Amino acid sequence: QVQLVESGGGLVQAGGSLRLSCAASGRTFSAYAMGWFRQAPGKEREFVGRITRITLSGSSADYADSVKGRFTISRDNRKNTVYLQMNSLKPEDTGVYYCAADPRGVRQYDYWGQGTQVTVSS
Repeated sequence: QVQLVESGGGLVQAGGSLRLSCAASGRTFSAYAMGWFRQAPGKEREFVGRITRITLSGSSADYADSVKGRFTISRDNRKNTVYLQMNSLKPEDTGVYYCAADPRGVRQYDYWGQGTQVTVSS
């Protein structure tokens, strides 16, 4: 069982930045791909980005088109933490942000955090 706890959300003006953190329990964190998702009020939850586990050749990340070039995902396996750096925030980035763990690396997320609220004012 993996427990995920997000933090770092808050209120920010458009154009500002926030960094979200997702702390994971368990010794298998380094073997998991990790994803970030968000859900705006009245909308479906949507994919934000994902980072693979770290291998000998490193790790890689991919992003939704809506955040590409503005958001960056990174991970620190020593701290069992994955980060979402969000720059140039827009009001449409407002929502609850969730991290999720993908143990098999096949974009199936078995474990989810409780979410952290991000509000971007115009």
